[in-house]
Amino acid sequence: MKMSPLYAVGKVLLYPIFKLLFFFKVSGKENIPDNGGYILCSNHLSNCDPVLLGLAQKRQIFYMAKAELFKNKFLGGIIRALGAFPVERGAGDGKAINMAETIIKEEKLLGIFIEGTRSKTGEFLRPKSGASIVAHQMQASVIPVCITPKNKKIRAFQKVKIRFGKPITPEELGLIGEVGGEAYRNASRMIMAEIQKLREIDLE
Repeated sequence: MKMSPLYAVGKVLLYPIFKLLFFFKVSGKENIPDNGGYILCSNHLSNCDPVLLGLAQKRQIFYMAKAELFKNKFLGGIIRALGAFPVERGAGDGKAINMAETIIKEEKLLGIFIEGTRSKTGEFLRPKSGASIVAHQMQASVIPVCITPKNKKIRAFQKVKIRFGKPITPEELGLIGEVGGEAYRNASRMIMAEIQKLREIDLE
């Protein structure tokens, strides 16, 4: 599937810079199908994460991003051109959920940082339910991915490992038929557990 011109140019320009800065190593990118609507769920450590995940595989990722980033018209215009869309944190943002569902319907790759915010310590935070809600409503599979830097934090000139897991189906997540909040929370915990398993592999 084609990516936007700005996104394509950005990948070409940023790849050598980020490769030099972070020596990132990618595993499991064969787990991302070339086509189809999927939800990419990752842990979140730094502002560099969206770029690293974009450079780590060949599809364009359309991200939910905090609404505050869009208040600056210039910055907002750029990140919109790159495929991001705003979400109000801490509230049931129906508009953002609808946008996420549209991305899946158009068979694109939706990126969600499942913890909802960056981890300042590098440890995993409690997962939010947004990804599970979209997975249920669109019956879309979730691809877990873990960013594992050396010493838990992303710093220049230190290695970063990025590992993509196999897609998890809505059936495996228990998101079939009528479900409620507890099912969404269980599914989110299951996704987070898969992300943790990916980290354990890269820490061996």
